[in-house]
Amino acid sequence: MSAARSQTQLPSGHRNPQPPRRWRLNNATNASYIAASYVKFVESGGARVIPLVYNEPPQILHKKLNLVNGVLLPAVSTKKVIYIDVVESIFTNVVRRNDAGDRFPLLAICLGFELLAIIVGKGILEVFNAKDEASNLQFMKNTSLAGAFFERFPPSLLKKLATECLTMENHHYGISPKKFQKNKYLYSFFKILTTSVCKDNKVYVSTVQARKYPVTAFEWHPEHVPYKIMGFKNLKNYCLPSSRNAFQWGLPGIPHSEAAVQVTQNVANYFVREARESIKRPSPGEILEHLIYKHKHTYSGRAG
Repeated sequence: MSAARSQTQLPSGHRNPQPPRRWRLNNATNASYIAASYVKFVESGGARVIPLVYNEPPQILHKKLNLVNGVLLPAVSTKKVIYIDVVESIFTNVVRRNDAGDRFPLLAICLGFELLAIIVGKGILEVFNAKDEASNLQFMKNTSLAGAFFERFPPSLLKKLATECLTMENHHYGISPKKFQKNKYLYSFFKILTTSVCKDNKVYVSTVQARKYPVTAFEWHPEHVPYKIMGFKNLKNYCLPSSRNAFQWGLPGIPHSEAAVQVTQNVANYFVREARESIKRPSPGEILEHLIYKHKHTYSGRAG
């Protein structure tokens, strides 16, 4: 997703559409989609969304990248080489643009995190049992939050993040802190901010931030908390949210407490705040030409 800004213009954030899954509503082989929760998430921070479609012509992708002020890499399950190649191209563009003096943030969520780990760390991932669960975040000892992603989070909210289940995890792969720190490529590019524990009591890296660039990635899903409607299966009473957290839609699993929603809002604010630092000033006409709302919306609730 992308973000564009000026004093009178909202940032525009890019969101990379996901390749089709077996349950998609469109049976076209080249169909892709964007979950509405990501769009709402970015808009809640004050940005507008321009989709970067992974299989559209390279010149169109390049044009859109030059319009936007930030990129969000979503959770996406795919083995399509073209998708991974496009993500690597976008990541390279982010690094080059920052090196050229334009602050251009990248936010990667869940499998977006894992793709960055593959790209930067030369293909290191491990298996973790963190499917459909609420969890907390354990902050790394001796790691200062000054200037970091969590810097503007209220102290009371940081305390709750470490002690309550305010984040939603949903992944099969990840990286242990030990393996992360031994990988010279990953460790020189990123610093670990938090870890979490999966259902098998294995510790994995859950939040990282680049040392030099405005690139942040986490395994958890901030966009799910206020917007995602889904149930959870196979929960084994691991860090279950309290009943009051499930007030919305009456389903357990995804935290919906006030504190959990505050976490999501702080993440959205952070991403868009970074995007506002970009020097790009696309014209209103160019932005309107490419906004997400030019694409057809499909209600998928009944499809699950």
